Amino acid sequence: MSTSASWDHPRTSFYTDHYELTMLQASLHSGAAHRRSVFEAFARRLPDGRRYGIVAGTGRLLEGIADFRFGEAELDFLGRTGVVNQDTLDYLANYRFSGDIWGYPEGEAYFPNSPILIVESTFAEACMLETYLLSVLNHDSAIASAASRMITAAGNRPCIEMGSRRTHEESAVAAARAAVIAGFDSTSNLEAGFRYGIKTVGTAAHSFTLLHDTEREAFEAQIASLGPGTSLLVDTYDVEAAVRAAVELAGPKLGGVRLDSGDLVAQAQWVRRLLDELGNVNTKIVVTSDLDEFAIAALQSAPADSYGVGTSLVTGSGAPTASMVYKLVSRTDDAGNFVSVAKTAKNKTSMGGRKYALRKLNERGVATQEIVGIGRRPEDDGNDRPLLQQFMKNGELLPGWTGHEGVVRARQRHADTMAELPGVVNRLQRGEPAIPTIYEEN
Repeated sequence: MSTSASWDHPRTSFYTDHYELTMLQASLHSGAAHRRSVFEAFARRLPDGRRYGIVAGTGRLLEGIADFRFGEAELDFLGRTGVVNQDTLDYLANYRFSGDIWGYPEGEAYFPNSPILIVESTFAEACMLETYLLSVLNHDSAIASAASRMITAAGNRPCIEMGSRRTHEESAVAAARAAVIAGFDSTSNLEAGFRYGIKTVGTAAHSFTLLHDTEREAFEAQIASLGPGTSLLVDTYDVEAAVRAAVELAGPKLGGVRLDSGDLVAQAQWVRRLLDELGNVNTKIVVTSDLDEFAIAALQSAPADSYGVGTSLVTGSGAPTASMVYKLVSRTDDAGNFVSVAKTAKNKTSMGGRKYALRKLNERGVATQEIVGIGRRPEDDGNDRPLLQQFMKNGELLPGWTGHEGVVRARQRHADTMAELPGVVNRLQRGEPAIPTIYEEN
């Protein structure tokens, strides 16, 4: 990975819902807007049958919160359309998040009711972030969770993110970032490479072959321009003829051939034999074509060297959201004392109070429980790993969590957390969460 150039983050204050501004206006009117409050983002459950989730998006979110402002254009729109009154406009004109944010680091595994993000500020400041916060965490964590399963299925074979054409243009950048955090080797998305220093790769599509009068002419042009180490797409017409032509033109230095259709397992096997027979024992086979974690697992018996994954990745492989919610769990009363608050609806209960979170490890360093508690964190008995880290203090970003550095750090966190979890996380079959969540109050 190389260090990315700087880029201008868009203003994020309108990535929100109307009702957050109506709550703000009403709370300003009642005087409760300035009560100190603690909000918490968590998922009540994992996607059906999943054994763990992976946190992603926090670095992007922190960058966005730092730029969460209301300029003249936004204030004019809100006043002209009557969304809020003048007192609220005056408040928004000076809005700047000044609180503290804690959470699970990106790349960390989470489980049902893990306090993934904790926001401490006034009600007015914290409630404004709800929609933006959830849209980032829900999307990116869904992508990272799917990507992590794909990486597990791939073993030591690298995966390439290439789903940009199957999602919104900004979602594509976020998906590439989340995939790399979860272990993907590279992306086809140049904007992700520019913003976050992620390695980008790409060669040619079928249209490039079809543009030329013959497949051989297309290969000659690509090799002459990009060098013999390029990867050639060999399934536009006849795969065997294409492989033979590729080897004849590039010789033993041919970098790779890409298979994008047909019975990928059988095709990869006989293409490998053909390449070896022709003396190209070092030429790699790249497999693409609607892959997901299950297809990748099925390809373990095939001599594929890497996988390109698109649609299933950027849609969360059947779970396009992490289903996270953002709830007020504590706030001050009229005397300035914090009190726990919680929703008690029949199927949407939550636990009030400011949380701590620990991962309990056994004598071999393997995770056995997720401990979520309220009150004073217990003394470490030697096998508890604290999960919550501070990201912002008094509205200021703490170093190391954003940009290229944040991606590198999160990628390492993912590798470490997966090594720590029990082996059941490597199974793709439906099952219960890999470790239980234990609740305690001190």
